[in-house]
Amino acid sequence: MNPPLPFPAQPVRPVLRFLLVFAALYALWALGYDGLAGPDGRLDHALSANLAATAGALLRGLGFAAGTAPAHPMLVVLNGQPVVSVGNPCNGLLMYALFAGFVVAFPGPWRHKLWFVPVGILAIYALNVGRVALLALNHAYWYHSVDFNHHYTFTFVVYGAIGALWMLWARRNAGGLLAATPALQGAR
Repeated sequence: MNPPLPFPAQPVRPVLRFLLVFAALYALWALGYDGLAGPDGRLDHALSANLAATAGALLRGLGFAAGTAPAHPMLVVLNGQPVVSVGNPCNGLLMYALFAGFVVAFPGPWRHKLWFVPVGILAIYALNVGRVALLALNHAYWYHSVDFNHHYTFTFVVYGAIGALWMLWARRNAGGLLAATPALQGAR
């Protein structure tokens, strides 16, 4: 007779399934991006230019003289001065992929995933537009703190918001995972 295990082997399966599916989706994303979309550059360029234009439009809507530079559509201009250049690493594309991968990999009904992923991506996009607009104002009026705010403040806010969306999804859909994994039952 085999000695009993200190924990049942079955409860690990949902967690392992999530980790494997998420890793596979991330690998698929990385291969697709690094092999196709990244080197081509058109997707990143279009998203960065759209983000800059939308941030400029938001600032114009708030009464500022803002837009993008005609020769450089990823450059936000405020009062005729260049203030923020939206680079490819800051356009949010990777954040959209990670958010979608988490939601798709985590247990939950597909009918909810089909609306939650686009709504979450739109929320992350809106947050990123606000981030670019605020960085533009920051550069124009308090330029000495732009580097800190870009690298720390806004990174914390954006990642915190994505984490909050993930937690919302996990708490609403973790019933089966928590029930099958006694070690996680206190997570609710």
